[in-house]
Amino acid sequence: MDTPAAGLTFRDATDADVDALVALIESAYRGDASRAGWTTEADILKGQRTDPEGVLAVIKSPDSRLLTVEQDDRIVACCQLEHRGDHAYFGMFAVSPTLQGAGLGKIVMAEAERWSRATWGVTQMHMTVISVREDLIAWYERRGYRRTGRLSPFPYGDERFGIPQRDDLRFELLVKALV
Repeated sequence: MDTPAAGLTFRDATDADVDALVALIESAYRGDASRAGWTTEADILKGQRTDPEGVLAVIKSPDSRLLTVEQDDRIVACCQLEHRGDHAYFGMFAVSPTLQGAGLGKIVMAEAERWSRATWGVTQMHMTVISVREDLIAWYERRGYRRTGRLSPFPYGDERFGIPQRDDLRFELLVKALV
């Protein structure tokens, strides 16, 4: 039986990956295609999740890397890692909706944590999650992240982050000690 890790290749994204990465991220979170997986935000946000400029900015940033995961020569997952002093920031996490639920996300997250600890020597991983995403937050909690109660506003009015379908969206900081 194939494991989720079978045939996976981890590498840094390049400029040539931008369109495929935007498509992956959009498919994991927005629109009807995202409903094939469980990470959809289609009921709380319409519009885009990211754009080519946003993905390229992460690729080009000297303090970031966009970890790209391939299987059978196809990008199937990605995540942003950004060095922020004593911690790393984990974002732009996406797994192909058709592959969600098989353990691939756990593998990608573990590799992101391992790499950040080994390369940057950080002791914590931080992320922000839309606070109404209880199922997603619970998944992160099962991976060792804890809710901090520290909230930041959602960028209402900035359609680069989507078009909110409700007025109670905020981001909550989740933190995990990397030991």
